[in-house]
Amino acid sequence: MASPSIPGLGLPAPLAARWRAWWNARHPRTDALALTQRNVYILPTRAGWMYALTLLVLLLASINYQLGLGYLLTFLLAGSGIVSMHVTHNTLRGLELHLRQPTAVHAGDAALLEVVLASASARWRHGIGLALRDVAPRAWVWVDVPPGGQASTRLAWAAPRRGRLGLPDVRIETRFPLGLFRAWSEWRPAAELLVYPRIEQPGAPLPAVRAQGGGQATLRSSEGGEFEGVRAWRRGDPLKLVVWKKAARALDTGGELIARDTRSSARSELWLDWTATGALPAEARLSRLAAWVLAAERAGLAWGLALPGRELAPAHGEAHQRAALEALALWTP
Repeated sequence: MASPSIPGLGLPAPLAARWRAWWNARHPRTDALALTQRNVYILPTRAGWMYALTLLVLLLASINYQLGLGYLLTFLLAGSGIVSMHVTHNTLRGLELHLRQPTAVHAGDAALLEVVLASASARWRHGIGLALRDVAPRAWVWVDVPPGGQASTRLAWAAPRRGRLGLPDVRIETRFPLGLFRAWSEWRPAAELLVYPRIEQPGAPLPAVRAQGGGQATLRSSEGGEFEGVRAWRRGDPLKLVVWKKAARALDTGGELIARDTRSSARSELWLDWTATGALPAEARLSRLAAWVLAAERAGLAWGLALPGRELAPAHGEAHQRAALEALALWTP
């Protein structure tokens, strides 16, 4: 059986582990990286090796046949290749890369890593590619950085699971201007991505509401309805509170007008409880609770979240939603 190796290096596992430890020590994790002589590497491309072989053939032919113009052409092309090597290396050297904090996503959704490239040089930097090193298939994003300016780009990958995940390493590369040399560097971001549980599809209906007042609690459609109570109309109540459909049925039977009871509505609570998710596996329960959180917030309800060992009091709003989703993302049995 073949021994495990690092893709692209073909090293046996012990050597691969030592090489990776050395490489990681040379490239510590950071959210801002300055590309310098120390961390920018350069090697000929396949086209570069063929170019060198062509120069060798031209040189041998010129020596063998004593061709003056052959020497001129050979050294002219060799000089162009050397200049190309310096231009390729200088395209990356001096760049500064900054990472913007990634936004939390749900498991399975596309996570975005936004990188800002800044240059203090007075010249354009063309043909700079960025890709996520350990994400397959590797998709390159190409960008040009203006003189003394900035350029930003986004790299996407699918978040595999919930929790706090480290960001994948970023490969920076250029072959500008002639493609004879490849200059590259690697960036290991230090930030983490918060991944919420996967949203259950299709979502289950919201659990029953706990009515805390004297009114009758009713729950409308979670697609955009509201949570409200009803009571008998009182003198002084504004007419906009009258529930005309229910009032018409009540008047037909000799009853009174029916009005919305906003105070009763406020005292009614919707609890998204772990025990209400049924006999599902833990991850499926978290997916259902995540779907309920989004549905309850869309409906404008005041809701609470109950997990084993943790409870969030009923409330509503974006901050409450983020707190609940974070609790689901980081919950452990």
